[in-house]
Amino acid sequence: MEEPKHDKKDHPNHGLGGMLRQGLDYTGVTELGIDVQKVFFGTDSRAAARRIYRRLKPSWLFNTTSFTGNVTIALLITYFFRQLGYGDPVDYVFFLTVLAVGLWISEAIPPFAVGIFLIAMLLFGFGTDYILTHQAPVEMYLGTWTSNVIWLLLGGFFLAAGMREAELDRSLFRFAVARFGQRPDRLLLGIMLFTALGSMIMSNTAITGMMLGSVLPLIRVLGKESAYAKALLIGIPAAASVGGIGTIIGSTPNAIAVGALREIGIYISFVEWMAIGMPLGLLMVWLFWKYLNRKAPFKELEVDMSKLLIRTQNTYPTKRRAVIFTLIVTIGLWLTEPLHGIPVAATSAVPIVLLTLTQVLTSEHVRSLPWDTLMLVAGGLALGIALVDVGLTDIAMVYLRQLPIATIFLLLILSYMAIMFSNVMSNTAASSILVPLGLSLTGLFGMAAPVIIAISCSCALLLPVSTPSNAIAFSTGMLEQKDFRRGGIFFILIAPALAFGAGLLWAWIRYSPL
Repeated sequence: MEEPKHDKKDHPNHGLGGMLRQGLDYTGVTELGIDVQKVFFGTDSRAAARRIYRRLKPSWLFNTTSFTGNVTIALLITYFFRQLGYGDPVDYVFFLTVLAVGLWISEAIPPFAVGIFLIAMLLFGFGTDYILTHQAPVEMYLGTWTSNVIWLLLGGFFLAAGMREAELDRSLFRFAVARFGQRPDRLLLGIMLFTALGSMIMSNTAITGMMLGSVLPLIRVLGKESAYAKALLIGIPAAASVGGIGTIIGSTPNAIAVGALREIGIYISFVEWMAIGMPLGLLMVWLFWKYLNRKAPFKELEVDMSKLLIRTQNTYPTKRRAVIFTLIVTIGLWLTEPLHGIPVAATSAVPIVLLTLTQVLTSEHVRSLPWDTLMLVAGGLALGIALVDVGLTDIAMVYLRQLPIATIFLLLILSYMAIMFSNVMSNTAASSILVPLGLSLTGLFGMAAPVIIAISCSCALLLPVSTPSNAIAFSTGMLEQKDFRRGGIFFILIAPALAFGAGLLWAWIRYSPL
């Protein structure tokens, strides 16, 4: 029988709108007039985090310099840099790098616009003689738009949108309770693990919205002062961000690292990345769960869970079956790439075709995908190529190597720089800047650096605006800014060190002469 067609706006249980109608209201989001669907699924992640947070805190925290101001500062810094005499191409890329950092930090223009601006300026500078007499092939900058990384991310976006349309949020919560029981500490672990696993396929922002929506009734019953409620609100976004390191598509910095390594002839398969990221991500989730339990041991919950586990009628069984089939086929092809040899980027066409063919996703859904993220990634990759091509990364590493410390400690410093930068700017932007620097380290350190930096960038959780997942949790109105500090400091202390060890171990195993 043909599946009945409904307008998604009229569907009584559709997505987060359905959650709101079923009592899973986002106090602090709805009261502020924030478009939940747009914020969670259809915008640049960093902009989404700031948009939520700016509604909740005074605007003076977000006063930024104007575009003209950033250009002026970049010109002044470049003027002094020119005195070193490295040549016009190096000076030009240095200027663009300083300007991009300023724009990404201040957000004088949206982050995705910085990506487009970078590509345009690289084409203008190296493809014409208006600025530089030195011209170079510009196809490598334009090629970032069609790189394997972009296609891989696009396939992940289609999967995430399909899972959202299948309304898997309550199913995840029921499954977590069924597997881990109603004991508070075990239930918290289960929810965090399912969030982490979901974030390996879906957008971190989307899985956070789904899992918070499923537990929000429980949190409301427990109350604002409940230590367990705070643990859920902090644990879910942390698990979403950290769990994303498990796959190439789980976090944008992962894709940037893989793309940068591909440029120098090092290919990391989907399975090989999972072998590094998945155990490490789950380990950090487990360690943070232990930390939350130690800080506030949880007593038995005196809550009637049966009301929270009520099954809602699945209006779209055909869509759910189509999404599950697509997930199995796509992930199966990603995991078995060494057997069939089909690149993961080509496999990304599977969800694009199947989910649109089965009408799970329509043209309206496709238009709402986060295309701006792809623009940001393309610009970041182009900047990384330029930094390497003109030799600016080598120049930077010459100065770093002059420090009285060994190369291994330079790599450790880069890993801590990655997490600190990502707390105050987009983790995509931070990885775009630091990954090329790491590549210019010598030997195994240079091969491991992109992986280490990418993982570190995904663990920045110090502030409500550090990640959109944090911003969503903060928007419930049940957390204060200080509540994020313990998780943020915890990951600042352990994440770069764990990433450092895992990255070096991977490089040693892969490239050891033994």
